[in-house]
Amino acid sequence: MLALSALLGLVAVVLLDIQVRSKFEGRKWALPAHVYARPFEVYEGMPLAPARLEAQLKTLGYQPVATLSGPGQFERRRLGAQTVFAINSRGFEFWDQAEPPARWDLTFSGDQITRLTGGNLLRLEPEKIGGIYPAHQEDRQLVRLQDIPPLLGETLLAVEDKHFLDHQGVSIRAIGRALWANVKAGGVAQGGSTITQQLVKNFYLTNERSLSRKGMEAIMALLLEVHYSKAEILETYLNEVYLGQQGAKSINGFGLASQHYFRRPLNELGIDQIALLVGLVKGASYYNPWRSPARAKDRRDLVLGIMHESGLINDRQYKIESQRPLRVAAPNQEPITRYANFLDLVKRQLRRDYSADDLQSEGLRVFTTLETGVQNQVETTLASSLKRVERDRGLAAGSLQGAVVVARVGSAEVLALAGDRTPSLAGFNRALDARRPIGSLAKPAVYLAAFEQSPAYQLATRISDEPVRVAGPDGEWAPTNYDRESHGQVPLYQALAQSYNQATARLGMQLGLNQVARTLERMGGEARVPRVPAMLLGAVDMSPLAVTEQYHTLAADGFYSPLRAILEVTDQRGKPLSRYPLAVEQRFDAQSVFLLHYALRSVMREGTGKAAYRQLPASLDVAGKTGTTNDQRDSWFAGFSAEHVATVWVGRDDNGTTPLTGSIGALPIWSEIVAGLDTRGLDAPPPAGVTYYWTDERSGQASGENCRFARLIPYSYGQAPSGKADCEWVQNPLMHWWKKLWQD
Repeated sequence: MLALSALLGLVAVVLLDIQVRSKFEGRKWALPAHVYARPFEVYEGMPLAPARLEAQLKTLGYQPVATLSGPGQFERRRLGAQTVFAINSRGFEFWDQAEPPARWDLTFSGDQITRLTGGNLLRLEPEKIGGIYPAHQEDRQLVRLQDIPPLLGETLLAVEDKHFLDHQGVSIRAIGRALWANVKAGGVAQGGSTITQQLVKNFYLTNERSLSRKGMEAIMALLLEVHYSKAEILETYLNEVYLGQQGAKSINGFGLASQHYFRRPLNELGIDQIALLVGLVKGASYYNPWRSPARAKDRRDLVLGIMHESGLINDRQYKIESQRPLRVAAPNQEPITRYANFLDLVKRQLRRDYSADDLQSEGLRVFTTLETGVQNQVETTLASSLKRVERDRGLAAGSLQGAVVVARVGSAEVLALAGDRTPSLAGFNRALDARRPIGSLAKPAVYLAAFEQSPAYQLATRISDEPVRVAGPDGEWAPTNYDRESHGQVPLYQALAQSYNQATARLGMQLGLNQVARTLERMGGEARVPRVPAMLLGAVDMSPLAVTEQYHTLAADGFYSPLRAILEVTDQRGKPLSRYPLAVEQRFDAQSVFLLHYALRSVMREGTGKAAYRQLPASLDVAGKTGTTNDQRDSWFAGFSAEHVATVWVGRDDNGTTPLTGSIGALPIWSEIVAGLDTRGLDAPPPAGVTYYWTDERSGQASGENCRFARLIPYSYGQAPSGKADCEWVQNPLMHWWKKLWQD
């Protein structure tokens, strides 16, 4: 019987040994994918306000100091009329190269960087904007033993296991001391577990309190010490220990805890901050510095006392550090789903290339196109604008919803995305999933189809804006203009600028439904266009992201590119795994798109979008289109500058009517967002084959000598009106004065 018991015990030990080695030598943790915004880049000559640079540095946890002494610090001072920054960057392992820590000096004249020393380009580490977490919602930032501050390791051993280097996993002395302390206290006052035992409990076992579990813990601790070095055990403990909670996500390990509590890496922590982190090992929730600051300070000061007694800090340091207040960052109240709407797009694009298990466990690093400054502006503008509209229009608070997408022209990178007036809330993402009728946003496709189909269609070509009726299987379709008026013969550019329904419907029927539908589909956005007359005026359901992709094609001179949110994916060591290059396909000729640009610029200067210039500078030339659906259920605006394209949708989730047209609801939001961007106006020269001519707006013919109604209009394919006119003198006051002087 004794022999059988011994045999069974031996088998149990062997099985425990296999378990210990299997997990310790395999993949220890399921590491979430960490997602980063675009890195903040600074170069000489860049327009940038000093306040914006300082805000970005503080967001990344850089500390303002009087004199630089280490990485993660910056100085700001005035030097005459100039602002001067000195920055000690931290360095970062980017997808294309490693940037080492370095000293940078920047000189500002007004809101422009006039001098940069330290290199040609300062690229600050990107802001971490979220993660893709395993089911148990653990997060950690792995650190190597050789990279942690020596004081942290020494303090941890002094507080948690001062004989760690001497015992073999279980300390009889610690167990006896704990038993005696507990007897005197009449309860559990002190634990006798070594760091190795704590690691076993956290890494392999549960928190069950029983003699059998405690016995198994001791055996596994002994086995762990047999197979692995003290350094390996301590490093694993440093990355495993539980140190806090952020929503549903647990904060494990000292690397992530440093960012969580201080927004700084471990090697930038002060003595008092190290003491606080070590103190949290005893009970991260109980000693939470945000919820229980007095309790946390007492615990920190106790650890400082142990550090002093152990000779890790001297008398002066102990006095100074114990008198400090808790130096934690502001309470981390950002939800785990910060930038949830944008992350939703990132995840969808990632799932084309990676399995869910890879995303939740392999520690991938995902570098995205998000510009946090633009995103924050979008979120603030959308929320405040909807609230203002509801108040001014007498609508119930919270009755309106909205979505915004901003992308960069040419690179097709999504810079910001909001699918809710509170976009940090994970849920229904209207920017991606709300497929709504786009109304007059479809009209540019009609005019682009005309320019492509025949050179007879030019901007000055006259078309009828008289009533139109089309018989169909569901009855007669008879659209009317928004103002309920007909406008006779109007030039094409004016019909689009004023968003005339009758003129657009007539033109579309002349071109053919298939022709217009194919044009709308070629613009992108995976549009599914029904071949029915109402399609000409926007009876097409699309999401704001899809609309942005279509208008990006127009902004990019007819070159289609799928919108993208990811720049690069690397493994946890920084090795590139997948690149997401720009895909470009020319779908429209440059001449036709240039003519359409002119018409869309007319929308903004004299048509339904002219209210934008209440917020935009008059010198900024932009193009765009308002959109309003039946009964004003949807308010749209999509438009672009030379560098940015953006779409805004406003409406109700229940598809109810609103008092908003595209120019009243969506346009002011779009205008405020674009006004806050550092963007460039449309100023491209006409492509080959396009020439400007002075044209009489009344007849569409050359102006002749009567320049009162002259307008300089681009023509393509040699279709300029007969005759020539020089009406520059009418448009230019200086030339008008010279001509009058010459005539007199």
